[in-house]
Amino acid sequence: MADPYVTLGVARSASEDEIKKAYRKLAKELHPDRNKDNPKASEKFSQVTQAYDLLTDKDKRARFDRGEIDGDGNPIAPFGFGSGAGGSGGFQPGGGHFDFSGNEADIGDLFEGLFGGNKRGGGGFSGGFGGFGGFGRRAQPKGANAAYRLAVSFEDAAKLAPQRITLRDGKTIDLKLPAGVEDGTQMRLAGKGEEGPGGPGDAIITIEIQPHRFYVRDGDDIKLDLPITLAEAVLGAQVRVPTPDGPVMLTVPKGSSSGKVLRLKGRAFHKKGGGRGDLFVTLMVDLPVDDDALIEFVQGWKNGGNPRGRMGV
Repeated sequence: MADPYVTLGVARSASEDEIKKAYRKLAKELHPDRNKDNPKASEKFSQVTQAYDLLTDKDKRARFDRGEIDGDGNPIAPFGFGSGAGGSGGFQPGGGHFDFSGNEADIGDLFEGLFGGNKRGGGGFSGGFGGFGGFGRRAQPKGANAAYRLAVSFEDAAKLAPQRITLRDGKTIDLKLPAGVEDGTQMRLAGKGEEGPGGPGDAIITIEIQPHRFYVRDGDDIKLDLPITLAEAVLGAQVRVPTPDGPVMLTVPKGSSSGKVLRLKGRAFHKKGGGRGDLFVTLMVDLPVDDDALIEFVQGWKNGGNPRGRMGV
């Protein structure tokens, strides 16, 4: 039950951004794909992921800071049996000391004398030590969390297309990506981790959004450089533009220059608060190579002016 702050190497006052930064650094170093010959790295990766998950859950972090749960997220009993401040194996309800080190002791008799309970009768502290009303019992720990990484295409992430992942037991699960998903987003599948005395742990899935050959993400928006012909730029045109949801038609205004930016609303990533970002299209005039007619026209064209005049040159 390691301290999650110690596991991530951050102060107890660390901000969420500091916790996230520390996790990403450790996850990159310890990821199983980079440490195939080091099983301890995989175990440490799971511990780091579990610590990150606890500290980024505001409720769990507050409960841990108050001492209500341990580093595994299990409840901590308000009091129990164990080593007292003045000796080992002692139970100190008051000023007295009872030594449970002897194997012959009948703990039920002690409880009967202290609390008036019936050792064998109904409603009493039957079962000796283990039957003391459940006090002092520590919740059985769950199994370790299982870490997965899921590669998601840029388009699928933008339109939240369902993703299928195969777990270690061979079962497949279809995942619904959350709005606002980004590279490094984590998803939790309860009870899909390793088995343990207190039940199975969880599966922690880290999303890896793949880069795209012509889209560039900017928050919830997408940027795209779109080649157009000289004729389309000069005369204006309706052109097809790729989007994550499929091609759409875009109007290129007459007399458009390279660098002109046009916007397609709601054609980018889904936002956490609802709606979608926009696709910003930058027009790039693509001139033909070795076009004799165009060269001859430009050589005789006298109305080009000086587009750098506003720059003072």
